[in-house]
Amino acid sequence: MPDNVIFLVDTQLPPALARFFRQRGYGATHAVNYPAGALMQDDEIISLAQQEKRIIVTKDSDFFDYFMLNNYPPVILLLQLGNIKNSDLFEFMENNLDTILQLFEENIERLVAINRDRIVIY
Repeated sequence: MPDNVIFLVDTQLPPALARFFRQRGYGATHAVNYPAGALMQDDEIISLAQQEKRIIVTKDSDFFDYFMLNNYPPVILLLQLGNIKNSDLFEFMENNLDTILQLFEENIERLVAINRDRIVIY
């Protein structure tokens, strides 16, 4: 995967997830680092992701709906893991990050939905 992969972690996921990506050599920030912070709306996150060419990391199904209705970017990693402890989230991401990044590289469609049992590419 190219070194220029950068992530924008949505508000309902922990800011530490952005740090997780940075520790692995990827650019990442969390929505709380922008002026609207935790109050940032989905359309603002979408706009930022498009402007900054970031992959939105979210568990919010509204982003899936947006992608399916509009059939164009932003690029989205949809985590369908339900309520999960941060330690379990980081372990899950550690175990699946290489696969996720490979899927983004191979599939221009640009939405990867992942849960504990499967990965779906759109």
